[in-house]
Amino acid sequence: MLDTQQYDVIVDAKEDRCPMPLLKLKMALAKMLVNQTVCVFASDKGSLKDIPHFLSLVGLPLVEQGKSGGTYYFVTCKQESQL
Repeated sequence: MLDTQQYDVIVDAKEDRCPMPLLKLKMALAKMLVNQTVCVFASDKGSLKDIPHFLSLVGLPLVEQGKSGGTYYFVTCKQESQL
């Protein structure tokens, strides 16, 4: 199980269908400070493609990705030059 206390922002999109997990991530990143980390939880399989693709487009690192139970998770860190 993930230790969610290690992240600055948690986005719970487990109940959301595509594209809402990605949109919630974008909204969270817009409010975050540089060097803060965000963990997105999603159950929609579309997130497996959408979130890593978005992060690569905007130049943010995919720090961690995995699956815990039936939930996928994605971790990134906001950087100075992005967003």
